[in-house]
Amino acid sequence: MKRTKVIDALKRTDFGSEITVMGWVRSKRGSKGIFFIALNDGSTIKNVQIVGEDEKFPEDTVKLITTGACLRVVGTLVESPAAGQASEVQAKEIEVLGACDNTYPLQKKGASWEYLRTVAHMRPRTNTFGAILRIRHNMAMAIHTYFHEHGFYYFHTPLITASDCEGAGNMFQVTTKNLYDLKKDEQGKIDYSDDFFGQQVALTVSGQLEGELGATALGQIYTFGPTFRAENSNTPRHLAEFWMIEPEMAFYDKQDLMDLEEDFIKYCVRWALDNCRDDLEFLNKMVDKTLIERLEGVLKETFVRLPYTEGIEILQEAIRNGKKFEFPCQWGDDLASEHERYLVEEHFRKPVIMTDYPKEIKAFYMKLNEDGKTMQGTDVLFPQIGEIIGGSVREESYDKLMAEINRRGMETEKLEWYLDTRRWGSCPHAGFGLGFERLILFVTGMQNIRDVIPFPRTPKNCEF
Repeated sequence: MKRTKVIDALKRTDFGSEITVMGWVRSKRGSKGIFFIALNDGSTIKNVQIVGEDEKFPEDTVKLITTGACLRVVGTLVESPAAGQASEVQAKEIEVLGACDNTYPLQKKGASWEYLRTVAHMRPRTNTFGAILRIRHNMAMAIHTYFHEHGFYYFHTPLITASDCEGAGNMFQVTTKNLYDLKKDEQGKIDYSDDFFGQQVALTVSGQLEGELGATALGQIYTFGPTFRAENSNTPRHLAEFWMIEPEMAFYDKQDLMDLEEDFIKYCVRWALDNCRDDLEFLNKMVDKTLIERLEGVLKETFVRLPYTEGIEILQEAIRNGKKFEFPCQWGDDLASEHERYLVEEHFRKPVIMTDYPKEIKAFYMKLNEDGKTMQGTDVLFPQIGEIIGGSVREESYDKLMAEINRRGMETEKLEWYLDTRRWGSCPHAGFGLGFERLILFVTGMQNIRDVIPFPRTPKNCEF
């Protein structure tokens, strides 16, 4: 008989029909010769209850039905007398497809987040991580759907590159060279002429620069893929490997960009509320009791548009009134997460798009304002997260871009291809980057970014 997924079995009302379900045992309990199995196959947060009589099944089979075991069950779909479930399956046949011994790491008792990270290869089977991963899938679908419906083209940028988009230098080098016998030139520097690409290359920190090329050809594009940063930050907000969404749009100004940022993120939140309700309700109960209220609040509010200078004035006024911050916040400082969250959670109590940052704390490619001191950055700040989107209008003038590159003492050799977009048919354009895992943090209410990606990569950790 064809298998029925648990999510579909729970919707059926053709009681009396024979049904086959398969999945993993979440729990098993017994009473007076009858056992009850909570079976889950990952298709939904909810379990289907299997009811069986001990005397109808071999003792050896019943003993193998333990937490984590994989079963195939054939039975009759019946209306359930228990509260909270519409149907259950009266078992006729039970086949143990995969037994679990007593070392199975996900027993019924609760486990800490820290412990579950040590068994990241198994934690997707838990209720919490099953919910997170289903939401993660839905957010990916929302992103692709949004951009497709708005006339964007999915543009694939390279994972291996010779350029450092951010200028930070925190890149993972890629090489086929023998590290025990490195060829060097007369100056003692490593000679890459015999390496696979003939030059020093690394994993990408961003697809933005290549994305800008796509925008000058296709009008508006987006990238969605993994990026890598060798930043030695062991915090709940940093990963060495994470996913980024980076749209780039020709003929956009700052107002267009802010409108897109707000509309896009509201679309994603609305998608979660419409398509992940069961999982969100579970997380709202088990992880963050204000989760759904906070998500719905984002849809109701118009995001504040706040120039950086005004934001600094608000923060300094808060300090004068007794607010304590760990980090300084003078004009020119790069705001810390605590400053961003104060503006969002305490002062405005709604999301904020902060604009016009000092040029000294922003990337070389941002468009300089007429004051000569600030750049047209547009960062979206969210409750509990801080910065969730980093965007800007890009500098389209070749002369101004070169002046900024020279002022920073950057080498132009590896950026000539990028500068060509300003030499040949330059246009006004803008874009932003959204860290996918930070979006998942917000939508799930989780507190640590390592818990919203299946296999986290962090300093000194590359397991599984």
